[in-house]
Amino acid sequence: MKRAAHQSSFSLVHWGRPGTGAHGTYMRRPRQPRPILAPRREGTRQLRLLQVLLVLWLLACCSLAFATQRALLVGVSELVNQPQALWLQAPRNDVLLMRDALQKQGFAATDIAVLADGVNGAALPEAQAIHDALTKLLAQSRSGDFVLLYFSGHGTRLRDIVKRYQEPDGLSENFLARDVRGTLGADNALAGDLRDVDFDAWIQSFLAKNVFVASVFDTCSANSMTRGTVDAPPTAEGPPDDEVRWRGLRATQLAAGAPPARALAPPAPAEAVPRARYVAFFASESHQITPELRLPRKARNARPQGLLTWAMVEALSRKPATWRELFDGVLALYPPVIDELAQRFPTRELPSPVAEGNLDAPLFANSGAPASTRPVWRAQRSGDSLAIKAGLLDGLAQQQELRVLATLDDGTVRGASATVAQIKLGGAWLAVPTALKDVPGSAFWSVTPMSELAATALRVRADKPLPAGLSLDYPAAIRVADDAATADVRWTDLGPSGQRLELLAPLFGASVSTVVLPDAAALRRRLQALAQLKWLSQLQGYGKDGQLDGFDAALEVWSGERMLRSVPIASVASVAQAANALPSLPLARTGERLRLNVRNTSGRSLDLVIAGIDARGNLQPVYPDESGETNRFKRGTPEQPSVKRFDLPWLDAAGDARLLVMAVPATPYSAPRLFGVGYAQADVSEVRVRGGQPPAESAERQVFAALLRRSGTADAGARP
Repeated sequence: MKRAAHQSSFSLVHWGRPGTGAHGTYMRRPRQPRPILAPRREGTRQLRLLQVLLVLWLLACCSLAFATQRALLVGVSELVNQPQALWLQAPRNDVLLMRDALQKQGFAATDIAVLADGVNGAALPEAQAIHDALTKLLAQSRSGDFVLLYFSGHGTRLRDIVKRYQEPDGLSENFLARDVRGTLGADNALAGDLRDVDFDAWIQSFLAKNVFVASVFDTCSANSMTRGTVDAPPTAEGPPDDEVRWRGLRATQLAAGAPPARALAPPAPAEAVPRARYVAFFASESHQITPELRLPRKARNARPQGLLTWAMVEALSRKPATWRELFDGVLALYPPVIDELAQRFPTRELPSPVAEGNLDAPLFANSGAPASTRPVWRAQRSGDSLAIKAGLLDGLAQQQELRVLATLDDGTVRGASATVAQIKLGGAWLAVPTALKDVPGSAFWSVTPMSELAATALRVRADKPLPAGLSLDYPAAIRVADDAATADVRWTDLGPSGQRLELLAPLFGASVSTVVLPDAAALRRRLQALAQLKWLSQLQGYGKDGQLDGFDAALEVWSGERMLRSVPIASVASVAQAANALPSLPLARTGERLRLNVRNTSGRSLDLVIAGIDARGNLQPVYPDESGETNRFKRGTPEQPSVKRFDLPWLDAAGDARLLVMAVPATPYSAPRLFGVGYAQADVSEVRVRGGQPPAESAERQVFAALLRRSGTADAGARP
């Protein structure tokens, strides 16, 4: 803060920070007021009020000034209780590379803790030491801080029968500390490992202190490491001068030994904390392995690095503003390396990175609010054409106007507008704008819509402007209808009597065409739900005649712990389609409840979204849920299916409700996508999470979409 040249009623005071040296944060404080003869009482009262406000302002500024970025970097190269053939080379290099990158991002060296073998001054990454470092980091953290939890090394999967959260494939992910031992037995547990449920408890503890927590796992079996079996490959392959090691082990490969005491997770908070301040990057899906190899490829100074770590550090050099931009930059660096590995190891399924959490939040900051309210999609340039990894399923349309952004190697961003020239369900193409044709091929390309879709916007007929405070995720939108013929709803302000909505569009299918809401807040919620429902109906139309081989979804009626009946959604939809009607949800008797059972036997991972609108007009996330999990549903086969049941308690209430189930095959190396089904809030951005890029052209028609309706009051004798 510069001192003003003119006479000021404030003086500068230095607020020192322990351990930060002589340079601190400069703030203003008031000088002592001059004596005033016979002060007026009103003037004294105003002065005291001013002093109180100033103290509050100073306290707020101090809180901001002392907010800190901290990181814990863990790299496990050596498994000292295991054969050396299972050891790795790169984790010690990974933590050094990440430490240097974080310091360039503004992290203080004293706020970066390193646990790694083979690194000078670092503690050994044993299980208890990792627990102690996390405990210390949690104790240091204050509201408003940012924390990065980074882990590089081996991961594994095993069946954990004591987990509260059961994975769809039944297997849990574990990170192997330096002193890990195999102690598999009736309880299916390792010794010297950190389980996914341990990480989940730590993350919840940081979130409970209003700390933004980011996690990075450069390990195999990474996806869902924070949530709590094919043969493993040899650890090393290839010539000594270009060796590739795979971070994948079977738990049964580990030598047994006496288990140490397990104390690797903090007490979980009394209530789950919403993950608006959370992101995570995973090097691979749960069934995949990830490599370490010399990077950058063919560079003289190349050394063994984890692929995800190297790509993250490289992407940071382009100065991304959000986590989504960083993840897009990571994905852009994968194809050349993956193509090379695919030629060398043609029988392996190579890793596809996955991200989850509030990716639209600012990078390395503590904010749950999105930096952008519209989606950003990565594009690939080929000649004078740009291919977008998003299409009709994501809310794009033919001739839609887009903003094209080109980020140069030094972080400079250039932009121009263009329109969609060709579009499919999962992809779109447009011409490179004339103003950007001189941009070099090394630039990073992305596009963002200039406005919401007019065709799917909810059109409201009203005699006054739309209510303030409407909050919607793209592409759902609300617009004023020019005439009654195009209106979906008509809104009338009844003053003290409430707000009346007349539902005019057949797609709403409401049993009551007119509803009176008590106040403006209820009106906003209902309009937002109707706008979202109009987009969901469009989504359902894209998959109306489609199918997804190996994917099944069924609605089950339960009484206590006993399932009474199960109704496949596909059969319900086909019957309704024959009658040209909206599929109906089964009705449950009093004391019964509905559950949704999804099953994947397709042999590949899926991008899955399940959401609903309850009888009160509120959007209800089912999968991914409010905990911020990825919507990449795990791979399953006919022999080992991936299965999960979802409770739907909001369907128990009487009234009009909807349920959407949307699934497509997931393909690797693309940013997360939710098909335009988001969970917006007016003040804090909800977690927006994702799976992979649109399916390949040969599989693009493989879309499962069902939008089911439940209306009226549950009938005690009803049967589906």
